[in-house]
Amino acid sequence: MPRTEEQFEAMRIATRDKIHSSAIKLFAKKGFAATSVKDIAEGAGISIGLMYRHYKKKEDLFYELVTYATKGLERLVERFQSEESPVELIQQFTLEILNDLDKDDEYAQFHMLMNQSLTMENQSLQLQNLNKISEELIQQTTRLIEKGQKLGQFREGSPSELALFYFASIQGMTMFKLLKNEQFVTPNIKIVTAFLMKD
Repeated sequence: MPRTEEQFEAMRIATRDKIHSSAIKLFAKKGFAATSVKDIAEGAGISIGLMYRHYKKKEDLFYELVTYATKGLERLVERFQSEESPVELIQQFTLEILNDLDKDDEYAQFHMLMNQSLTMENQSLQLQNLNKISEELIQQTTRLIEKGQKLGQFREGSPSELALFYFASIQGMTMFKLLKNEQFVTPNIKIVTAFLMKD
């Protein structure tokens, strides 16, 4: 029985997901320049020909991943702008990060890849957008912490310094996750947010 268009679309999505997972792992481990299209295809378990049917060059794939990251940060900025309680927003987001770290390496690899992207010399439009939204996220988190302080939910201190420390903690955990592998133990949310939460 011939495959339907829906089945073909499902196969295309499944192949693209494999390519994304392979690219994220390799870009994070080897860097963009040292990763070849052949490496990505082998990691995804597909032929180079099939790889080229999805992406004409590895730059297209890389910038698509950067665009995904940018959209994810945009959604987080919008989320932090909501009228929900600041302490609940921070706890929800932190718990999601910890669950992702506990599940597998992909979040940590993707986080590492995006950190590398922000320091690349050749800043394409996609990378400029990622840089811009990253700054907006820190600014919005600063405002969220300031709001939480006024409500008596967070400790006193510079909101901007607390926001930077928060994201530095997340970045540190993602690095340790990749370095320690199975030895990495995801910390309890109370430990991660203790610097911020008021007793």
